[in-house]
Amino acid sequence: MDLSDLIDQKAVIPAMKANSKKQLLQLLAEKAAGVTGLPEREIFDTILQRERLGSTGVGNGVAIPHGKLPGIDRITGVFARLETPVDFEAIDDQPVDLVFLLLAPEGAGADHLKALSRIARVLRDAENTAKIRGTKDAAAIHSFLAQTPASNAA
Repeated sequence: MDLSDLIDQKAVIPAMKANSKKQLLQLLAEKAAGVTGLPEREIFDTILQRERLGSTGVGNGVAIPHGKLPGIDRITGVFARLETPVDFEAIDDQPVDLVFLLLAPEGAGADHLKALSRIARVLRDAENTAKIRGTKDAAAIHSFLAQTPASNAA
């Protein structure tokens, strides 16, 4: 599974400004509503509910909030690079500046898990995250996300 299958260039936010985890999730839900056509509130409530189970901050400044929604027809992502990192209650207690929101249909099952795994591998690659952090160009960020070969990201 390639990340270009999950995220369109128009779903990349290269320089988001957010002051808190909650504001960040609201802004991501707003962008995701525009990408998916689903109600912003429904998206926000779904990802907030998932965060209550435990933070999706996976460490090294990366978070992968996610949720399953009725009415979405395919697994879809929104990516944001934050201008200033925010506290995300991540497992390593480091603030987060790279966030990949993943939304999936309710019955996605294994495909949802495969997508999460692929995102984690790409964003665990230190060279790739350094490139993403070094640009404010949405097209460049999209290509860094989409072109990382699985062999380099493992």
